Amino acid sequence: MSSAHHQVVGTRGSASSSLTSSCPFSCVLDSKYLDSQYFVHSPGPEPWLSPLPPGNCPWWLCARECGLWLSLGGFHERGQDWEQTQKIYNCHVLLNSKGSVMATYRKTHLCDVEIPGQGPMHESNSTMPGPSLESPVSTPAGKIGLAICYDMRFPELSLALAQAGAEILTYPSAFGSVTGPAHWEVLLRARAIETQCYVVAAAQCGRHHEARASYGHSMVVDPWGTVVARCSEGPGLCLAQVNLNYLRQLRQHLPVFQHRRPDLYGNLGHPLP
Repeated sequence: MSSAHHQVVGTRGSASSSLTSSCPFSCVLDSKYLDSQYFVHSPGPEPWLSPLPPGNCPWWLCARECGLWLSLGGFHERGQDWEQTQKIYNCHVLLNSKGSVMATYRKTHLCDVEIPGQGPMHESNSTMPGPSLESPVSTPAGKIGLAICYDMRFPELSLALAQAGAEILTYPSAFGSVTGPAHWEVLLRARAIETQCYVVAAAQCGRHHEARASYGHSMVVDPWGTVVARCSEGPGLCLAQVNLNYLRQLRQHLPVFQHRRPDLYGNLGHPLP
């Protein structure tokens, strides 16, 4: 059975010591439950699916009872032609404070890698790539752009979300024990700096099974690239304040999006329709 744990990141507009309505947005990585039709149970390396009524999902209840918007990542949804392919989507679901699903992003970049010392990972064996990005969603904390884990290695995706209006980028993740120390913080800070967005990244930590362990170290990065909150290796909670006035002032003082030269290098991260 997987022994990986979860780390929670909360963003807030005012001082608070708990996840309540004064902390309006929380990013959680969880691998047990899905969305309104199918939920995932992961007792081992491979997930299995069973239908459950949506009201039984603990995150749905948490959103309603605590008045929280929840960004939930790592959910597995039956893909198209499930009966023939037995493949799933890796989903990032955004719930509002009433527990309603406001957006579902299906991971577009699949992690097919072989890192020495970390073990091979071939996500495409069981997962289908998502067909599109999701437009940013307005929340009490700001406009949220949805991504997942390996997506952070592709700046085109984050640039597209930023140009579509995102102020906060979310990356629920399960980074490996080798790539985590080397790339986790660097990539998150880079995505924050180049998009001038807050970056909120909840992460799994601990060992999933004999062949896989996750790095943890959930964190929040501000648009200047400063890490303003972080967890350590084990299960934990960190809170960060999101200051949209600071974000707008930074974008005004350093107007990089106005200085882009698509005539030279094309529309990298072209705005969403």
